[in-house]
Amino acid sequence: MHFLDKLNASISLNSSLLIAGLDPNPELLPKRYGDRTTKEALIQGLREWLQWIVSQTCDWVCAYKPTLGFYQALGSEGLDLLSDVLHAIPADIPVILDAKHGDLNTSTVVAHTVFQEWRVDAITISAYSGQDLVAPFLIYPNRAVFILCCTSNPSAAKLQSYPSPDSPFYLHVIQAAQRWGTADQIALEIGTTEPEVFARARAIAPERLILARSIWQEDVDLTQVLAAGLDHSGEGLLIPVPQDWMSQDDLEKRGRSLQEQVNQIRTQRVQENVSCDVWFSNVCVLDQHPHQDLILQLYDVGCILFGEFVQASGAVFPYYIDLRKIISNPQLFQQVLNAYAVILKDLSFDRIAGIPYGSLPTATGLALQLNHPMIFPRKEVKAHGTRRLVEGNFHSGETAVVVDDILISGNSVMEGAAKLQSVGLVVQDIVVLLDHEQDVKGRLRANGFRAHSVLTISEVVKTLHQAGRIGDLELERFAEAEGKP
Repeated sequence: MHFLDKLNASISLNSSLLIAGLDPNPELLPKRYGDRTTKEALIQGLREWLQWIVSQTCDWVCAYKPTLGFYQALGSEGLDLLSDVLHAIPADIPVILDAKHGDLNTSTVVAHTVFQEWRVDAITISAYSGQDLVAPFLIYPNRAVFILCCTSNPSAAKLQSYPSPDSPFYLHVIQAAQRWGTADQIALEIGTTEPEVFARARAIAPERLILARSIWQEDVDLTQVLAAGLDHSGEGLLIPVPQDWMSQDDLEKRGRSLQEQVNQIRTQRVQENVSCDVWFSNVCVLDQHPHQDLILQLYDVGCILFGEFVQASGAVFPYYIDLRKIISNPQLFQQVLNAYAVILKDLSFDRIAGIPYGSLPTATGLALQLNHPMIFPRKEVKAHGTRRLVEGNFHSGETAVVVDDILISGNSVMEGAAKLQSVGLVVQDIVVLLDHEQDVKGRLRANGFRAHSVLTISEVVKTLHQAGRIGDLELERFAEAEGKP
């Protein structure tokens, strides 16, 4: 499961944006956990304390954040302790390893150790070495990286505010990080007591998850911090539980009170943003694409990004497509459904089959709009219950049209179609919103399927260039990547 999916599930289950630090700091170790006369006794006391913290918080936090430096300071015994602590964390709660990693030469081996051996879900790193430092962590498709953008350390202000308060360095870090990876891959870490810092970060990166740090001081207004850092859905901001609470016997009571306070502010935030913005076209070109407004909206809401994006294979693409934001914009979602419907009205089928998970909302909307029953092949078959490969009602011999969002290699749609065929359904047509080209339609045709797309990536790039949304540089990089003159 991807980090964000796991995090969102944990947020929903525990109704919480709170994260708990799991730091073996001897200075905070409660006296009730034995003496500290020997290192062995100290390690055992820290182990019992950290396991107690997990037991007291697992029902009201959404993630845990162990700080690697504390464990390293304890030597080999500390790394053994980290392993024990990681095993004590419930499997459904994600772990963000606070490493602040900044060494370029060791990034590859650190990424392998952290993600493959320790199995943590995300890591914090320093951004100073740029994208080269980040890239080794991004080849792990289900993991995420938090980029340290700003700290609350007073002596860092001269660096973070350089060259001027109007254009501080930390904002440049955020802007650069958005080109290093998608919102699924790259999140932000911000340590500050100033709501304005969160507000400026949120304005630049409205879609990014932010890990807050160092917000607990007597004169800080939590309501202002949350109002500045939360997104329009009342999410997108992880709030740390005060570290000194971890030593208190009433940790759970304090935590649940904070959870309730944060959720009240979140609810108010959502109520203030119940309406959706209406998009209007501001472009007029002579050679207008029939789906010009749809393409421009996809770009304007952040579904189409240009920059340098590392893929799971390690390849770097000059663009990235993220269509999951569509469902949060009713105006855009309806346009997408209408575009699919134009293609589907000329096809013959009995059932609409969505491919998990990205196209399930689209398939649902089309089923309602076209009054056709929906089914879907499971991405994984459960070992309990009915163990069905295809969900929904259907009869052998019926025809299913497969609906997906993006056609890249064709593997996912063919795998889904094969599952449908294995239960007796007939699959002839596959309909997607966007075709990445590279003759994938030809590959599908060779396997017995007719592929249809609302848009191709070439049409999208050409339209965005004509409309002035992207410049000549982005157009040239796209042409180079596609091998076009």
